[in-house]
Amino acid sequence: MSLTELAPPPGAQEVAGLRAGTRSARRGALLALVASLAVLTTAQLLADRAPTSARALPLAILSLAVFTATLPTLAATQYVWGSRARRLRRRESELYAATSSGWARPLSRLCVAAGWALTLLLGCTTPGFFRDAAPHAFADALSRTAETLAVVGSVAGVLFLLWWARDALGMLARARRSEGSPGDPWDPGHGTRRRGGAALWAGAAMAVVALLGARAHLWEPATGLVYALLTAALVCGVVTDE
Repeated sequence: MSLTELAPPPGAQEVAGLRAGTRSARRGALLALVASLAVLTTAQLLADRAPTSARALPLAILSLAVFTATLPTLAATQYVWGSRARRLRRRESELYAATSSGWARPLSRLCVAAGWALTLLLGCTTPGFFRDAAPHAFADALSRTAETLAVVGSVAGVLFLLWWARDALGMLARARRSEGSPGDPWDPGHGTRRRGGAALWAGAAMAVVALLGARAHLWEPATGLVYALLTAALVCGVVTDE
């Protein structure tokens, strides 16, 4: 029997499919996070630079709308990513007595948590734009909501750090136990990945960081450069397939 006629390793096709699904869900979650931060930051930057209240109000409404849509979008995409990743880890543990996530899991969780913190921080500044644009009653109501979000976010952040530290310590202990052990010969691997995906994600992250720096008044880019950074963040996130 030739090598081409041999049956695939046990569970190889299933694991390969689960890994592809997890990569797709991860890409969707990261794209949603990058796009949400970039669009929200840009809207607030433009609102902050508006010369009059009449021109600032539509941008303040846009900022609130983006923030309101961001929360369920991030929750949904990250839930799908997490559920697929858990399914993959369970199947890998059943077949190979090991998982392939390694340190990528705690590091990705930390990055996602940082994204949530930045999103909530930006959202809590939204009432200030409405206060400057005249609807003071609505701004006061938003301020109370922002205070509640800040408290909930702080509590969630503390709980996350405790959970993350426990998970990272467990990962370190498992890595020490499996140090030097050979890989499973039945493992089909992660498949081929297009080169440049990491560079594109890095470019998107740099564009978002630049926008956040401008929002924090660490530098003052021209309005045209703000639009260019927004475009770069969205394009880098969309064209990558990893």
